[in-house]
Amino acid sequence: MLLSTDIWVSALIRRAEMGGAFGVVARKGDARAGAVLVKVLNREARTARLYAEATRMDGERIWMQPHPSEQEAELDAYIDRALRIDRDLWVVEIDDRHGRHFLTETVEKG
Repeated sequence: MLLSTDIWVSALIRRAEMGGAFGVVARKGDARAGAVLVKVLNREARTARLYAEATRMDGERIWMQPHPSEQEAELDAYIDRALRIDRDLWVVEIDDRHGRHFLTETVEKG
């Protein structure tokens, strides 16, 4: 990320709120360079998705789904494992009735 993580997260939450969703920082990591996981909840459809930033072989930064499940409990277990490895990790939760992630970067379908 070109911006510090705290500013980038604030902008993501602001975009979500402007779009009629609810966004919250579930866990704060390193303010300058922490990685981010974005969990998107669609309570109406009872689904959840998880997104993580990655770098493709060509150097482009993208977002991808690190775990293919749509079950919130499984995604939470994945997040718990990730937090044991990376204590600087941020977790952002977006609750949107349409299941939108509000990421402006490229999102690859898994």
